[in-house]
Amino acid sequence: MAKERKPRLPKVWEAMIPVIFMMVIIILSTVKWGLDPHMPIVASCVVASLVAVKCGYTWADIAAGAFDSIRRTVEALLIIMCVGMLIGSWVWSGTMPAMVYYGLDLISPGAFLVVGAVLTAIVGLATGSSWTASGTVGVALMGIAMGLGINPALAAGMVISGAYTGDKLSPLSDSTNVAAAGAETPLYDHVSAMMTTTIPSFLIALVLYGIVGAMVIDESGYDASLALDIQNAIADNFYLSPWIMLPVLVVIFGAVKKIPAIPSLLLAAACGGIVAMTAQGASFADVFGGLQTGFSIESGNAVADNLLNRGGIDSMMWTISLIMFALFFGGVLEKCGFVEVLLGGLVKRVKTVGGLVLCTIVTGILCDIVLTDQYLAILVPGRMYTKAFDKKGLSRSFLSRTTEDGATLWSPMIPWNGCGAYQSATLGVSNWAFMPYAFMNLINPVLAIVISYMGIGIKYKEYDGKTRAEIRELKAKRKAEKRNG
Repeated sequence: MAKERKPRLPKVWEAMIPVIFMMVIIILSTVKWGLDPHMPIVASCVVASLVAVKCGYTWADIAAGAFDSIRRTVEALLIIMCVGMLIGSWVWSGTMPAMVYYGLDLISPGAFLVVGAVLTAIVGLATGSSWTASGTVGVALMGIAMGLGINPALAAGMVISGAYTGDKLSPLSDSTNVAAAGAETPLYDHVSAMMTTTIPSFLIALVLYGIVGAMVIDESGYDASLALDIQNAIADNFYLSPWIMLPVLVVIFGAVKKIPAIPSLLLAAACGGIVAMTAQGASFADVFGGLQTGFSIESGNAVADNLLNRGGIDSMMWTISLIMFALFFGGVLEKCGFVEVLLGGLVKRVKTVGGLVLCTIVTGILCDIVLTDQYLAILVPGRMYTKAFDKKGLSRSFLSRTTEDGATLWSPMIPWNGCGAYQSATLGVSNWAFMPYAFMNLINPVLAIVISYMGIGIKYKEYDGKTRAEIRELKAKRKAEKRNG
């Protein structure tokens, strides 16, 4: 009878094989051959599984890791489908076209970037979802940007900045809750801790958007006929009235009442369907078809058609399939010890708080790239660095904040990451194109690292549950002890 092999951790060179293979094959496929990233990731799953087998893991072990990874994000996958239905419903109802129509009247080229970033941040905060923010108001803002003659990549970067700011600070956000749970810290302690880096970063981003808007966007050269043509195309095909914005109020109501994301999105989609039948003359079959396949129209205006022909569950299947393959790959790497081998050595080399923050953020970004999933990119650093943060007497909310400063904000930047795939598909702009303009997402990690090395915003465990006056007293005591040696 053959002796059963005991699984072992992969050697460093073994752990590198699937990672290097995936990076090479994805770059070749997407950049050189112009293919989608799905098959490269499937091939990477096969390579990772083969290496895991070589290390003594059985198919049962590999499948357990992969399927556990997928199971953790089933709700997120359902949210994606609900967003697809919501977009289809909101176009059919005239809600999204009306947002574009009225937005073109209210937003000038110079103020667009600042106002748009604030709007998406508010929606992200209210709904707890960057995906909902970008899939609703974000899509509408992309249409307005086209009407204003603004670079779509710049507009998409602005949408990403606002959406992820709101998502990051929202107690309703799944990524926010995952970060708090991973670091084992109370949710609202985590949200409070994030204010230190998120608010200043967003304010800096707004200043930059204001400067870019003033420098890059040529208001004098703006052709008003572009916006007018879009407005005419919308007005010719939709009944427009303020009351058809009712589905937006439903989303806000759901956020205020803290209705979970899925029922809130379904309620908003249903409301859009009712408005479509009452205001736009759509039949029940039209609404159901729109929820499944999206809205389709030939208005005679290419820009308007590009904005309006979208939505439906089917439009999200490309993204969902990519996410599932990516989750499989990330689950295998986590379950079979690849992540521990590749990143675990960093912990031993960290000596300062600033260095610990740097390693945590870099690890999160690397996990976004390698594990291809936002949730894994949040959870893995949270698990890896818990003891290191505890050893230095740092608060768990400081750990959870740091994981979000890296992993959450960089997830939409990576084309093969689930968040990146979704945002690119929803906004219609490649990740590489909007990345330089996602100022918030670029600034926040850098700011978090810099202020940590400066000793600013560091949260110690002894501060937990203390009033501001008590914290000031403890800080003064800590400084005195440091001066006295």
